[in-house]
Amino acid sequence: MTRLDREPESTDRELVARIQAGETGAWADLARRYQHRLFTVCVRMVGNRDAAADLTQDAFVKILEGLATFDGRSKPSTWMIRVTMNVCLSWLRSEKHRRHASLDAAGWGPDGAGAGDLRPGVTPGSWRRSPAGEPGGASSIQRGERQALLSAAMNRLKPEQRAILVLRDVREMEYEQIAEALGVPGGTVKSRLFRARAALREAMEQVAAHGELDELRDES
Repeated sequence: MTRLDREPESTDRELVARIQAGETGAWADLARRYQHRLFTVCVRMVGNRDAAADLTQDAFVKILEGLATFDGRSKPSTWMIRVTMNVCLSWLRSEKHRRHASLDAAGWGPDGAGAGDLRPGVTPGSWRRSPAGEPGGASSIQRGERQALLSAAMNRLKPEQRAILVLRDVREMEYEQIAEALGVPGGTVKSRLFRARAALREAMEQVAAHGELDELRDES
């Protein structure tokens, strides 16, 4: 979970109240506070930095438009992620033929879009940060291979499956928050997450078996 995720919700609500009161500077503060976080969500969803940058801008436009009627029943952070997810899902559904995304956006983890010290686990759902200075860790090449495999497999999933994996395994959101962000019944989150992880595992096996990573390298 990121530092921003741990900061008091009251900060968000205060900024929203100031924006609704017409204080323009508060919008700049909110945008700075969430720009990186929402961009990260978009990168994980669409796998392409240029598209993610455009989608982040689209999301902020919709957020600004929606703040006038935001009633505060949801946490501002959850509501903004929901808006961003809807933007990404709409884009993915309209881009049915976009199968291969840029591998330079393959880094996974709660903080930012770079690979850095991120280390995907052996199975979906266990991505985590490597402890600093961890001895005997996988080489950067091996990490890159796993990240490329994960990215290629994610591109095979349905948009809704990507969304629930991003929210739970990357953003580390609670089930109740995921349900609210995706607009689904709370009782279905666990079952959908289970199916999404199973689909990702199958997709990773298919990518590895079919040599898709070699094809992606040749195209890059």
